[in-house]
Order: sequence, then structure tokens, then C-alpha cells
Amino acid sequence: MSEKDGVSSFCDDLLQEVLAGTDDPDDGGFKVDQFTRLVADYLIDAGEIEDVNICFYKARGMQLNGYNVSQDEDCLDIFVSVFNQQTPPVTVTKAQCEAAFRQAETCLRKGLSGFHSTLEESSESYDAFQRIHELKDSLVSCRIFLLTDGVVSQGAFHLEESSGITVTLHVWDVARLYRLVSSGRKYEPIEINFYEEFGQNIPCLSLADPKLDYKGYLAVIPGDILAGIYEKYGARLLERNVRSFLQARGSVNKGIRKTILEEPHRFFAYNNGVSATADNIEFDKDNGYSISKIRNLQIVNGGQTTASLYYTAKKDKANLRGIFVQAKISVIPEEHLEHIVPLISRFANSQNKVNDADFYANDPFHIAIEGLSRTVWAPAVDGSSRQSKWFYERARGQYLDAKAREGTPARKRQFDATFPTRQKFTKTDLAKYENTWMQLPHIVSLGAQKNFNDFAIRLKGRGRVDTDTRYFEHLIAKAIIFSRADRIVRDQNFGGYKANIVTYTIAFISNHTSQRIDLDKIWKSQDISVALHNTIRDVSVAVHRVIVTPPNGKNVTEWCKRKECWEKIKDLNLSLDPALVHELIDISRGVNQIHGNQGLSAPNQHEQSLIDQVIAVQAGTWFQISKWSKETNNLQPWQRSLAFSLGKLISRSGSVSVKQAKYGVAILEEVSRLGFREHKSIDVDPCK
Repeated sequence: MSEKDGVSSFCDDLLQEVLAGTDDPDDGGFKVDQFTRLVADYLIDAGEIEDVNICFYKARGMQLNGYNVSQDEDCLDIFVSVFNQQTPPVTVTKAQCEAAFRQAETCLRKGLSGFHSTLEESSESYDAFQRIHELKDSLVSCRIFLLTDGVVSQGAFHLEESSGITVTLHVWDVARLYRLVSSGRKYEPIEINFYEEFGQNIPCLSLADPKLDYKGYLAVIPGDILAGIYEKYGARLLERNVRSFLQARGSVNKGIRKTILEEPHRFFAYNNGVSATADNIEFDKDNGYSISKIRNLQIVNGGQTTASLYYTAKKDKANLRGIFVQAKISVIPEEHLEHIVPLISRFANSQNKVNDADFYANDPFHIAIEGLSRTVWAPAVDGSSRQSKWFYERARGQYLDAKAREGTPARKRQFDATFPTRQKFTKTDLAKYENTWMQLPHIVSLGAQKNFNDFAIRLKGRGRVDTDTRYFEHLIAKAIIFSRADRIVRDQNFGGYKANIVTYTIAFISNHTSQRIDLDKIWKSQDISVALHNTIRDVSVAVHRVIVTPPNGKNVTEWCKRKECWEKIKDLNLSLDPALVHELIDISRGVNQIHGNQGLSAPNQHEQSLIDQVIAVQAGTWFQISKWSKETNNLQPWQRSLAFSLGKLISRSGSVSVKQAKYGVAILEEVSRLGFREHKSIDVDPCK
């Protein structure tokens, strides 16, 4: 297939994915939002951007489709979309691109000068422009991304500095996106010519051994060059795990900044330097042994050093001349990159606790979900005998790649029937479903990537997860709830904050039903009940009222990211639909006996207090906790076993050990957080 045909086919698939994600093909506003989200997801996976907040605003001379603020609040990304909805893709002219960039730049300029005060306070666009205005004293740079399903023939675009802020322009048309996806890479290659870009090569020592499957080099990189590379390539320069670490902890290290500002001559002595990988290096051997070009440079350790050099130079106007950074560079053959680079990153960052949360899509959990998604058939519905599957896209582009491999049109139609586009979900979708169900809507509201990072940390902290068929079916049931809730909230015409309303509404229902929604029934019917539909509709109205009335006139979007917002919504006094209550799982019956060892010790005053808290809970309640946690897949297996054992002990002797009491109180706190409520308590051992 020629590149032209490939681009056309990719454009068609992209359009179909947009239409499948909007439900309403006549709604142009939702379609451009979906397009912006889909393209942004590719850029997030490629490391081009951290995240995106979808927000559509269009007025005379202005257009905004999305934005994102860096964690240190010194870099703003603005997204403007030119969505033509045509295949084959049409040409987007130089004039169209320049007009779109001007409209986005106007949004930046007006946003900094207080444009939000002219907008309706309850609108998402008000939040976006208010957020931009809040950055007026801290913003250093702004990147404007033009996203289009057309083909841009013009090369580079440039803008002058705007109010002292460096503005760079980036074009992602369908052809560039296709090349990224079809190359098999997860990112565009970084190619650096040191002499052309920085006026000098990088001296190094070679540790190459022809017997090894990699080559090693030690180099000394001037601080201003390392900062310059980061300025040009940003987070793309950082290997994925390092990028996630920086998102979790922040980019600038105070100690590194202090050294740059106060003792720059000692930077080389104090700093551990960076570890990096590449897939090719070219040398200038005429002037000693120095690196002239490097391809696919990825920093696997030293991300904070690199980012701190850049931000300290920009924010504090620090002079980086005289600062040097030692660098260990491993050149890995391209065929080994995907396997070896993550291992180098893991071992290089072993001192960082955050690395224990494996952010990679090749974590065993995600591989298991992917395997189940290819083998588990969803039940046929609506009287049809045709079954389908839910496609888990563990890595961005897998769905389109799998479809392209089918070859003939007939086989592609069969693929579409087996894996409908509307039944595709990504790892950030999975994290959104699970964290919402675990009643963390304020975390979900942080954005797709930050929520995924949080989910990864919690996943590791939880220990082994039984990713069996039952887990997968319940996961899909949660996906169905989310999809239906999204449509219900959209039909309410609240005027904005749909994503926040959806996650908070589902979290409220999860909490107030003690997670006893019958997920098995939803899986079997591939739909939600009328009672759950009505409950979502009614709860969303109350949730909307809380969301759009933040305390002290706070930004609504930022309010949704606060735990206080969740606490206020969780405490709403709403009655659930009686029909839904009737559908809930009955956990008042006994569970299978689980044995456990008991022990006693002489408690002190604090320990006795813990014991008193545990034995004050009726035995039947402990049995219910054990059964409820198994039915809802909450708590770890040993905690479920302990809950059952505590029920047995309390029903027979009323005695528990200090250790059991300690863990028992922790169980009570966790199930209370998740909304567990007692139902028709059993006061005797259900195994009798």
C-alpha cells in the first residue's frame, strides 16, 4: 500500500472512530471534541504532551479546542482543531493554518489579560480562560498545537514572542499522525545534530565492546546544551517511566536549583548526572572522539536534573555556562529497544519509590487484560445470535494496526463485526472506570494521564489482582455504566463539565449502593437497567448543582479536582430509586468458611481501644464485609479471610488479638470509605 493510500485509509478509520465515540452523528460540536481527544491521546502516548482538557470555544477571531497546564504552571499547551470530516483527506492551506494559529494565539493573549470576566461563569470556557489568566505571572512558554484530519503541505510556522512568553507552533496533520502510528514506534524519533544546533560536538569516551549487544559511552554535556535539548523536545526526551515520575513528583528539584543559582561551579561534583539510551550515534574523530549526531536520545535517569536546568534558566534567568553534566549513554540496537530500555530505566531508577508503580503498558496486569479481551465473547443481545468482543488497546494504535493486518475488505468487515469501534477501550479508560468505581472522582478529574499514574500506584499497592474472566466481565460492566452515564448526562444539556458530572455521579452511586450494583447482570445484557438509568439521571442533577457552585468562587474545573468536592457530593442526602434498591446484590447470606489462626496478647490502652472497636461490630456485619468484598472485588484476599475470621471469633468467644484488631480497624475504615452498609445483619456463624 502506498503512503497516500495508507493516509486515506487511516483518515477513514479515524473518522469512523470519532463517529463511534459521539453517538450522535449530527452533533458537530461533540464530533470535534471527540476528534481533539483522539488525536491528543496519540500525542500523549507519543510523549509529545502530558494531557489535555477538552474545551470548545469559538468566537470572532478566536478558537480553542483544548488546553493543558504543566505541573509547574510555567508551560501552557493550547489546541486548535481543523476538522474537515472528509476522506480522502483534503489539503489544509497555509492561510488556513496561519488563521488557526492566530485564533489560538489570540486566546492566549486575551486569556492573560482577563478575558474570562466577559464569559458566563458556569461555562467550561470560563474555567479555561480563568486558568490562563492565573498563569500571567508564572508562564514561561506556550505551545500551540494545530490538529487536523487534513494534509498540511506547508513546512514550519513561527510566531514572535507574546508578552515575553516563548510561543512555538506545532502541526499534527493526518499524514504525520499516520506515519507515527504505522512506523511501529510509539514516538517520533529525536535526531540531534550538535554542531548545527549548538555549535559544538560532545566529547566522550568509548566503552564499546564488540562482544556485547549494546555500546556504552561516557560524555560530558554542557548545561546550556542539555537545557536547550529539553526546551526543543520537552517531555519527549524523557523515557516514559521517568516522565511519569516527574508528573508524580514535579519537575524542579529545589536542591538542584540552589546549586545552579549559588554554586554552579560545583554542579558537576554534586550532581549524579544522567543516564540515557540511543539507537545510533555518529562521531567526529578529527577533533578527538566526540559525538556529532545522536538518534532517539532518551533520558532514563536524571529527568529532574534536565528539567531543573531548563526551568531554572527560564524562570530565574540563571546563566548555565560553566555547568557541566556527566552522561552515561547506552546505544541499543533498534530491535532490542522495547525490551532493554524499560529494564535500564527500572534499574537506573531503583532508588525512587515511585518506580515501584510500573507505568508501562507491558505490565502483567495490562497484558492479562489484553489477552482476555481477545478471547472473551460478550453475550449476544437483542435476540441476535451474533456475539462480539471488547478490544483492549494496551498500546495506542493497536486497534487500527490489527484491523489493517486483516488485509481484504471482507476480513476487515469481519473484524469490525467482532470488535466494534464502540467496544474499544484504552488503558486510560480502564483507569477511569476503576478509579471512579473505587470512588475517586476527584482523582479522575485530574485528567487521563494523571489518573492513570495514580491507578498504577494503587494497583501495585494492592498486590496481586485476579485478572480472570470474572474480573474482565465486571470491568466491561463498569465500562457500560460509564458509556450509558455519559449519554444520559449529555442529554441533560447541563452546558458543560460532562466528564466531571459523569465520574462523580457514578462514584456517588457506587458509594451509596455499597458497590452492590449487579455487574453480572449488566455484562449478560450488555446494558444497564431502567432503574439504574433513572438513578443516574436523577443523581447527575444534584451532582451538577454542587459542581457548578464551588466555595469562595473557585474555578469549577479545579474544584472538581479537590477531595473536598467529593466529600460534599458523597454527603448529599439523596434517596435511591426503590427499583434500583430491589436490584442490588443481596449479601445478607452466608459465605463459605475460611479458616485462620488466632492469637492473644496483653493489650495496652491504645491496643484495647482497637479491640473494642472491632468487637463492637456484630459478627454478622463481619460476615457481610467478607461476602461483600468478594462480590465487589474489594479488599485483598487475606483481608476478606480476616473479616470472616473476626465474625467467627466474635460470635463464639468475643475475643480477638491485638494484631487482628489492628488490621480489623483498617478494614472497617476502608469499607466505610467505599460506602459499605450493613444489610439484615447475621449474628451467628453462617457455616453452622
